[in-house]
Amino acid sequence: MDTHASFSPASLAIEAAGTMLAVNWADGRVSRFPALWLADNRPETRRGAEGQRLLDAVELPEHILVGAADIVAGGIEIGFGCFEHRSLFDPAWLRRHALDPASRAERRRAPQLWDAGLASHPLPAAEHGVVTRDKAALLGWLRHIDRLGFALLHGVPTTPGAVCDVVSLFGYVRETNYGRLFDVVSIEEPHNLAFTAMALGNHTDNPYRDPVPQLQLLHCLEAAGEGGESVVVDGFAVAERLRREAPEAFELLARTKVPFRYVEPGAVDLRHWAPLIELDAGGELRTIRYNSRSIGPIDLDPDALPDFYAAYRSFGRLLHDPAMTVGFRLRPGDLFIVDNRRVLHGRRGFGGGRRHLQGTYADMDSLTSRRRVLEGET
Repeated sequence: MDTHASFSPASLAIEAAGTMLAVNWADGRVSRFPALWLADNRPETRRGAEGQRLLDAVELPEHILVGAADIVAGGIEIGFGCFEHRSLFDPAWLRRHALDPASRAERRRAPQLWDAGLASHPLPAAEHGVVTRDKAALLGWLRHIDRLGFALLHGVPTTPGAVCDVVSLFGYVRETNYGRLFDVVSIEEPHNLAFTAMALGNHTDNPYRDPVPQLQLLHCLEAAGEGGESVVVDGFAVAERLRREAPEAFELLARTKVPFRYVEPGAVDLRHWAPLIELDAGGELRTIRYNSRSIGPIDLDPDALPDFYAAYRSFGRLLHDPAMTVGFRLRPGDLFIVDNRRVLHGRRGFGGGRRHLQGTYADMDSLTSRRRVLEGET
């Protein structure tokens, strides 16, 4: 039981003829729980406080009312007219899952948007030797990634495959047609422009894939003598700026699916249709897809193309606006990670030496799972 004072119920009130229970907490907050929801979440119907359900919602009675509710030594005891035994709820559990607006807002970890001003302070970073032995340091690094969608890691051994070892700190490599990892180094006649010394515009990786790889890691083994600086931009911050400054353009890009494709003749032909700006059911940003190398011919009614291109170009200009971008130079042993659904990355052209990075992909759910576990331990 969590005995934190704010989780202590001060009083209870059965409302709406038993269809609702109001809990007045010691800190003044009020949470209202429908009887149906309470019945569906009775502790005895789960294997442990946060465990799997033992009851399907279809097995619940059609009409459920709270007949009695009391604050007792063990928590909040609730009696339902349709069940023989009372259920004992942990107040801390109820508070964590409360349905009032303030509690629901606390559970949503809103991303911290950023622009070029991020570089006015030390960039989010950690030392490899520290995060591998200190759980608190690892937790701090994972929180950077979760909140900002971007972080650096210094001092990673410059041995081939070390980028995959970094993934093992929080999860698992997502293997693709590029393999468990891939080398980003200039070669002759590459299938992918990343394998040249050319500058690369800001982009998200693999928009032609469904689902898109959620995390990308790039580890510097060798740095170019001149140029080759990495660039990152918060696509969510740019999209919100577009929503403010050009709402019609934002809505157009959010509702229009476009084709993405990647081809290696005789080996790979990956295709996916999706919007450049993807929203969730509540209208919040979910995924940014922007890759000028992989977008296919826009397949829209001819009369719709001028407006689409105007919106597309406006978004692209903002994604490359110096006021929105952060640049940094990787040295051997440096690694950076981005949330590929949110943060775009690019590269300035380079010369005067060989530049060799190794990259890999992973999924965000394993990172956020590891963060939650560490938060429970530290």
